[in-house]
Amino acid sequence: MTHIAGPLRPLRIGFMPLVDCAPLLVATRMGFDRAHGLQLDLRRQGSWAAVRDKLLSGELDAAHALAGMVYGIDTGIGGPQAPMAVLMALNHNGQAIVLAPAAAQRLRAGATLREALDVPARRPQLAQTFPTGTHAMWLYYWLAAQGVDPLHDVQALTLPPPEMPAALARGDLQGYCAGEPWAAQAEALGAGARVIRSGEIWPGHPEKVLACRRAFAALEPEVATALTAAVLEACRWLDADPDHRARAARWLADDGAIDLPADSLRDCLLPPDIVPASARLRFHGDGEVNFPWLSDGRWFLHQFRRWGWLDADATGDDARVAEIHRLDSYRLAALQVGVPLPRGETRTSVLFDGMRWE
Repeated sequence: MTHIAGPLRPLRIGFMPLVDCAPLLVATRMGFDRAHGLQLDLRRQGSWAAVRDKLLSGELDAAHALAGMVYGIDTGIGGPQAPMAVLMALNHNGQAIVLAPAAAQRLRAGATLREALDVPARRPQLAQTFPTGTHAMWLYYWLAAQGVDPLHDVQALTLPPPEMPAALARGDLQGYCAGEPWAAQAEALGAGARVIRSGEIWPGHPEKVLACRRAFAALEPEVATALTAAVLEACRWLDADPDHRARAARWLADDGAIDLPADSLRDCLLPPDIVPASARLRFHGDGEVNFPWLSDGRWFLHQFRRWGWLDADATGDDARVAEIHRLDSYRLAALQVGVPLPRGETRTSVLFDGMRWE
């Protein structure tokens, strides 16, 4: 590995305690940041709202972020508005919807989701991690596809992911959508059961991204490219060998990134064979995972309109997504580290209910 001579540029990078923050930790442990002239200062955050606020204030230079959150901030839905940028995707898949044991058992026994949740007799409380984040989108999409209105039939709460298993165990919730290891932790505690993995809702869905303020990406393009290249190398390393993921699990536990034993984290990073290949957590896939597909951004804006958070006029979506997705810096970073680039800028996806998104 070639290290760039001269002083290292420090960058403050925020993350949440989820296994898909692994690329950032790997970048520091393996020295990929230093190889690109950077020194990443990783800062664990207590909530996605804290990630947002510190990004916008400049306390963080970039962050491990929910893909949907970036578009929510850029459009100003439900909070402060600011121009945002996506440098790359960090992973596909790796989340799950969990229900309390009784509801999960009824669903598995053949009840409809409305019957399992006892709708409309009550409005069950279901949690997500940020109102415009990916977990909210997977939960809402899954509910609506089965005849449950996420805006009226349930009460949607926002909780930091580490708090969700205990809230479910106390009976404060009937279910939630969150990233690993917090679905696995609910099962370990006997508080709930996974009923569907996010990669079964949308195989190969975008999940976490490397995000920053648009001004940072525009005013310091060389730094943004170097950061993208370093994290790209980390994502490739994670997918190169199962032992690499096992090592990453130990680092996540040893460094205090996630307050759970390494064995629990390893099981999330290396899911069992029963998980379909299309639903497995992926970090690289020869760059297919990391490319910031324009069609993915359009999907989130489409969902925001579906739930009434944006007006019906979608004529500006292409321009907005093109501003958010920093394709030029991604391509330059990919060329620097030898990651293949796709021919186009969009992809076709098919969700679990047959909806085809192009």
